[in-house]
Amino acid sequence: MRVVYTDPAWALTEAGQPDSGQADVERAILEPEVDVEVGQFDNGYVLSGQRLHDAVRGAEALVIYRCQITEELVETLEPTCRVVARSGVGIDNLNADLLAAKGIYGFNIPDYCGDEVSTHTLALLLALERGICVQDRLVRADRWGIHRGGVPRRTSIRTVGIVGFGRIGRASARKLQALYGKVYAYDPYVSADLMASHGVTEVPSLSDLFGLSDAVVVHAALTPETTNLIDAKALASARQGALLVNTARGKLVDSAAVLEALEDRRLGGFASDVFSPEDPNTSPVTRELLLRDDVVVSSHRAFLSTESELSLRQRVAAGIRSVLVDGVAPPEGRVA
Repeated sequence: MRVVYTDPAWALTEAGQPDSGQADVERAILEPEVDVEVGQFDNGYVLSGQRLHDAVRGAEALVIYRCQITEELVETLEPTCRVVARSGVGIDNLNADLLAAKGIYGFNIPDYCGDEVSTHTLALLLALERGICVQDRLVRADRWGIHRGGVPRRTSIRTVGIVGFGRIGRASARKLQALYGKVYAYDPYVSADLMASHGVTEVPSLSDLFGLSDAVVVHAALTPETTNLIDAKALASARQGALLVNTARGKLVDSAAVLEALEDRRLGGFASDVFSPEDPNTSPVTRELLLRDDVVVSSHRAFLSTESELSLRQRVAAGIRSVLVDGVAPPEGRVA
């Protein structure tokens, strides 16, 4: 049996080239019953088109990272493919409904990096609060000065809001409570009682959350309903000088609206680990954000640690093995 990993980040060498020999974790779990293959590569993994389809045709299992499950790709996978795994938390590219309609198991790993993402969220937020990145640049440029880059505010008398109160939102809430005076959350799919059990106050709307919060962190899932959730209308309700942090998905936030809010000082700062397109240097709007001192960015690595990456790889392989070798549904994260 064959399992194809379309675009595994862990398979790239220091030279940026894929090496299927690095699939030691996967082979330890899947062999000898299953062969592990790495997808096509051409200055980056091939994520669509005929080369991708040729590479995955006849596979019994597929593991995707950035690759998008489409009707054309599923048609190529039929009739051999029995399971598709999303190597990560998000399922926006898994197309669970389509897989379910075709009788193909689909699963993700929803909880492997909650500690990492919540910690990264706080790191970005505190970098904004304390002006760490601006100070770093100034000192390195021989412009040492205590008050240069602005005077920070006291967080213990400030409020913070969380958009999306799932696993990661709850992990962030616990950490934010040590630093901020009050924590609010907005999530129409989570009860006020559950939020209260985490010491968090529920608010009924996104505009209410922005109106109450000195800082807002985004942990919502990306769905058609939440695309551009943080737009000009939402930001119009923001407190003057509020900070915004996104460690969820780039398409949740309208970058043009954020840029406008920063320019008119409605927002006091923006930090993001994620953009759309993924590399913010490739878009004129997000490139403008990169030029600003009130913006802090990282390269979609909030999930990353030695421990989280190992756990993710092991659990994906174990889910694939459950279906192909043991003949049972994947044990966790099943969405189709």
